[in-house]
Amino acid sequence: MPNLIHAGVHCFKIEGRLKSPEYVATVTRIYRKYIDMVLNNEPYQVCESDRKDLMQAFNRGEFSTGHLSAKPNQDLIFKEKPNNMGIFIGTIENYNQNKGHVKLQLKDTLSIGDTISFEKEDSRYTVSELMIGNQNLTTAKLGDKVTVGRMKGNIFVGNKIYKLASKQLSTIAKQSYEANENRKILVNGIVTIQKDTPIRMQIICTNSRHSTDNYHNIKLEVTSPVIPEKAVQSPLTSDRVISQISKTNNTPFAFEHLTIDIEDGLYIPKMSSTLNELRRTALDMLEAKVIAKKTRKINSLSKIAFPSTKKEDLCPPKVSVLLRSLSKDKDYHALDKENISNIYLPLKLFATKKYRDILHFLAQTYHVYIYMPTIIKSNYRNLILNSLEDILKTYSIKGFVISNLADFKILEKYHKDYSFIGNYSLNVFNTNSLKELKTLGLKRATVSRELSKDTLQDLLANAPIETELIVYGNLPIMAMNYCLLGKTNQCYPNCGINCLKNNTYYLKDRLGYEFRIIPDEMQTVSLICNSKTLSISSKDLLVDSVRIDVIDESIEDINHIIQTVKTREKLEGQQYTNGNFHREV
Repeated sequence: MPNLIHAGVHCFKIEGRLKSPEYVATVTRIYRKYIDMVLNNEPYQVCESDRKDLMQAFNRGEFSTGHLSAKPNQDLIFKEKPNNMGIFIGTIENYNQNKGHVKLQLKDTLSIGDTISFEKEDSRYTVSELMIGNQNLTTAKLGDKVTVGRMKGNIFVGNKIYKLASKQLSTIAKQSYEANENRKILVNGIVTIQKDTPIRMQIICTNSRHSTDNYHNIKLEVTSPVIPEKAVQSPLTSDRVISQISKTNNTPFAFEHLTIDIEDGLYIPKMSSTLNELRRTALDMLEAKVIAKKTRKINSLSKIAFPSTKKEDLCPPKVSVLLRSLSKDKDYHALDKENISNIYLPLKLFATKKYRDILHFLAQTYHVYIYMPTIIKSNYRNLILNSLEDILKTYSIKGFVISNLADFKILEKYHKDYSFIGNYSLNVFNTNSLKELKTLGLKRATVSRELSKDTLQDLLANAPIETELIVYGNLPIMAMNYCLLGKTNQCYPNCGINCLKNNTYYLKDRLGYEFRIIPDEMQTVSLICNSKTLSISSKDLLVDSVRIDVIDESIEDINHIIQTVKTREKLEGQQYTNGNFHREV
């Protein structure tokens, strides 16, 4: 943490999504403590009990340095358990199945109310019976030989036991937030109640505490249609108005000062509901004013109505083929030359001499573009700096497929002589993005893979530059800075170099689906591809070019796919998916 703060980090983001309030309370308490240590230049030493509290709150196989270290991290992934590991508290020494008694020697404290799990058991158990011999305990300490009762399930001698949650830690966490009120934004109010005049309320935010935020100098007034009447008995008092107006429980606001300008001897029909409605209207208006201050204004782009299209009205699209790999066993001369407009080849294929003849043939026969990686680490950066000039001199290259905004800077000097095509990873969702990318020099942009047909129709009909749509492929669903074959985030000498072997690798999920892994021998970035093959029709879309994403399909299969997408049709079968084509993100 000191290193990160001194490096210029201003805010630490913790994982809070789908976590318990107790988790958030524990982590923020401990982080606050050590942030303050650094900021106050105090001697920095991490207390072991704080480290244990963090592990108890949630951990997946303890903690690692992630990607921060310059050395390969082979502890980045913990493969034994996919969810909360908890704290190891011991190994089962004896199990009496009839009584449900589990005996172990504790490696950590254990108390009634704690939650535990067993190595080969998915269920969680709350400790309700804890004994040493025949003596019942509420808490047992490290080193005690204990019996935990009422345990039933897939339990065996030798299994490890983990404490998933500590009742004591959860209680401390709850006490830290349950006793505190929610923070409120303080405002001032004036309520005017006069004879023969509609009730009015003013909200004023001029307090110095608002001098730097969006509430500074906001003033507003609302008027109720209700007019006070002369009281027959029990006239309205300022205290009763203050009591009713101050009820801001379910809002982010509270009144710091309330001034009541009230004429004596008046009465308000349905006083509670009238004042509640007055307050509600005023605070809603205040919230709307603040939100309006922060709302971004985007210049609306002129839209053309999407024309009704028929299959015969659309020209056949251009076809781009991404070849993620090459093979010396394939006859690339047999590719459907007539129907291929562009071929995209990953940058790494140009770094080896073994494909030189294939690359020369493809570059002389087709418009070949160098397909830039979505993530560029040092090896790719060095390749670009040291070898790209020679690659461009050696092969006839038409341009580059830009995979992220940094590529514009890296390839800046080639912009004048080579065409730039935007990859799907630029995440184009709307025409505003297309206009901006056009100013950066894109000739053609690949639209996001996550768009539905309806959204695509509108986007493509209004596109200010040429567009491309991926219509086929086992597409990457994740790019991870980790080599699953070498089990590391950086290459090391004795990993076995499985990425260079002529093997095919998959991840298999719990339903038996296989997700193709594409390792990258240039760097430890692995692509994990969908188990299903995308295949969608472009027959109702005004798209200029369609792309097929090829991993290791045969030349015959590639030609069949080209023939299909050229007619704007799709492939049919259980192995194919429409992706997001028929659903909104």
